Amino acid sequence: MTYLLLKHLHVACVVVSGTGFTARCALAMTDSPLAKARFARIAPHVVDTLLLASAIGLASMRAEWPFQTGWLTAKLCGLFAYVALGTLALRFGRKPAIRAVFGLAALAVFAWIVSVAVLKLPTGFLGGL
Repeated sequence: MTYLLLKHLHVACVVVSGTGFTARCALAMTDSPLAKARFARIAPHVVDTLLLASAIGLASMRAEWPFQTGWLTAKLCGLFAYVALGTLALRFGRKPAIRAVFGLAALAVFAWIVSVAVLKLPTGFLGGL
């Protein structure tokens, strides 16, 4: 598999993952039964597994690893924050307002992670602040 093909797979998974998370947050805030549907519970794991596998493949092709490359370290730390905030938004937020706050925070971290990847800077879009 060539680097370019793997990169396109990774970017496509990023788009699908972010869109799916946004949709799941919207469904969770409205207490829709679709939020608990089998597809809504399984599909994100499939997409995120492909996303992680493609990230590892890209890192190995470039010979760049977290804790050796600043922007990859920042992405990894951001990923942990995104997962934690997303979990709070989708599973532990009891009220719609709480879900919305954690969901928006998770999406802000997601956007920052994307900016880190695009700019290849550990500060992402926060670098200009």
